Amino acid sequence: MDAWDPGFGASLDGADRGPAEASSAKLDAEIELPAAAWQPLDTPPGVRAPDVVLLVDGVRRTDARLWIEDHDGVTRPGLACSYAAGVVRCERSSGASVTGVKVERTLFTAAERPSDVDAGQAARYRAETIVGADEGDLSNGVQRALTELEIEVSRQLREDGDLLIVDGPLRSRDALPRTLGYIKTQQKQYLPDRLISVVAALRPAQRTPVFRIAGVYERLTWYLRLPHGGSSPWAGIVRVECSAEVPEHQAVALAELSTATIPRFASLPYKDPRAPQNLVPIAGLEKKLRHLLGDGKLLHRSLALAAQRGTGAAG
Repeated sequence: MDAWDPGFGASLDGADRGPAEASSAKLDAEIELPAAAWQPLDTPPGVRAPDVVLLVDGVRRTDARLWIEDHDGVTRPGLACSYAAGVVRCERSSGASVTGVKVERTLFTAAERPSDVDAGQAARYRAETIVGADEGDLSNGVQRALTELEIEVSRQLREDGDLLIVDGPLRSRDALPRTLGYIKTQQKQYLPDRLISVVAALRPAQRTPVFRIAGVYERLTWYLRLPHGGSSPWAGIVRVECSAEVPEHQAVALAELSTATIPRFASLPYKDPRAPQNLVPIAGLEKKLRHLLGDGKLLHRSLALAAQRGTGAAG
């Protein structure tokens, strides 16, 4: 049985040998070790977690779906969305604190001449046009805006020597220095069967060698097992990645740093339905960010009243 609460989906797609769907990405498994020499790797002696670790995440919510009559009389779709990003700063000496939080509200629409939507005292939604977009394109626009907000709050808080962990794939965040993408749900099988056994053999805080995947995005990446994950072969397995632009020896150093850093943030099953992959600082940050988004029902009602007044939306 998958350790995660069913309401959150599955921790991986497939049976307990790992994701069933093979990836079409090109693979180079001989970045750190020859494929024939692959084995579980421990944190080398002397490697310790940095004094400051930053974990960044964002949340999004669609407050209302709208239809907007444009200047040419054509009715086009819109999504009124709230989204927020923030950083958890974890210091060895003083614990963890949430900082750099930003909340945005935007009306993403295919209408070419939209106006901002004033939802009363509750909020104001800035209008942004995505020409020719359907609802799927608008949703992608929300995600791009959220990623940009995460990058913004991350850059404002970086210091020399810290480590930044992004909840999810890096995507367009490659340019951020000393940054790791943290992927907690395994949907694709990147490794051939002869190397999958190394993943299954990992003990807590061990990792695979670094390997390269190249497809839509090129990455240097590795698998890591967290503690408290249970006994099945892929329990507690996460994939960690860094930019493909990082020199390979630096990527190996980041991989070693990840085994010294990430396992200590693993959640416990009796506290989190997505344990151990949903890291404790990220869970706390998500909770705070969702609170800061405000009451979704109140915002939906305010948007409905704004639509009735005809102040930029009709639907």
